[in-house]
Amino acid sequence: MPALLALTASGFIGYSALFPVAPMWAVRGGANEAGAGWVNGVLMLATILTQPSVPKLLNRFGAGRVLAAGLVLLNSPALLHLFSDHLTWILTLSTIRGLGFGILTVTGSAAVANLVAPARHGAAIGVYGASIAVPQLLLLPAGPWLADVAGFWLVFAVATLPVVMISAAPRLARALREQESERGHDAPGSATEESDPAKTGRYRTLARGLVPPMVILLGVTLAGGALITFTPQMSTSTAATTGGLTLLTATAALSRWRLGAFADRYGATAFLVPLIMCTVAGLVLAAVSVADPQSTRIGALLLGMTLVGVAYGGLQNLTLLLSLASVRRKEYNTASAVWNIGFDSGTGVGSVLVGTLAAGLSFPIALIAAAGASLATLPVAMLQRRRFR
Repeated sequence: MPALLALTASGFIGYSALFPVAPMWAVRGGANEAGAGWVNGVLMLATILTQPSVPKLLNRFGAGRVLAAGLVLLNSPALLHLFSDHLTWILTLSTIRGLGFGILTVTGSAAVANLVAPARHGAAIGVYGASIAVPQLLLLPAGPWLADVAGFWLVFAVATLPVVMISAAPRLARALREQESERGHDAPGSATEESDPAKTGRYRTLARGLVPPMVILLGVTLAGGALITFTPQMSTSTAATTGGLTLLTATAALSRWRLGAFADRYGATAFLVPLIMCTVAGLVLAAVSVADPQSTRIGALLLGMTLVGVAYGGLQNLTLLLSLASVRRKEYNTASAVWNIGFDSGTGVGSVLVGTLAAGLSFPIALIAAAGASLATLPVAMLQRRRFR
């Protein structure tokens, strides 16, 4: 676990530093809101296209080599932004970074599932989530501030440094190999071949178990991705931007960490509906806060981002728990890939959707549309409560 947490945290340092700053770099180069939205949209698209192939890469090359490659692809391109602020160049770098992010996310959540007994998955995923959330807590709000005060070069340098943590990958790989040896017949790839009809039936079962949590996750990550990407641009106050991003990431870290233990005790589905409603309420408040382009309502913005943060962290934990509970141990890699596709699809769609609507209409209308998309996941959450009751 220490090796996994170190690798995860280092990868998310590079991700978090650039997520709000790379769109700002594009705006500096002349891109509009839609172009800025595509910076993170392309990052997430490349991530999503990579994630389905990660389980095969893990089976073929092992977790150590795959994680090392992911860290290099995610973090190394950061300094290359300094060559140009042209949108085409930034989108190219986003594509490369997305390949690495897709590897890191799937490998990390699959590894934590394999390292810890199912009865303690909630608590373990909470700790794993904290290793993701702490870099976001520090760098999502600090990135735009550092870019304004010290210059973009410093943010790009910070995002590159975590490549040195590649040295932790072999230690994690050894631990995972030991786990597989102890499980023996439960190790991935060691099960006997199933007939084609059995495989088809299993694929349907997997889809019924994995798609609903992915849909719920998509709704809340759409909200989080939109606010993280565009708060620096839609707020008239630098202090409000920094405070809002800090509150969003801090509450996300806390809820993702603490809800894991509660879910082990009370079940994951009990918290789904309240957290979806938190997402909707938070987005509506954020829309109200930026209704006047000349003056941001700071209190409404801070409260709205806090509510979204609580849901953003909590639903990440709960939907991953539901995904893992729907599969066999040897299918954890697949569950991780599907869950991460939902996470990153929502983040990318949030960036592109809100950016496009803001460019054509306004930020308040774009945020209300995002709230509607989150609200649409409510029936899926209700069905999940019935299924796991």
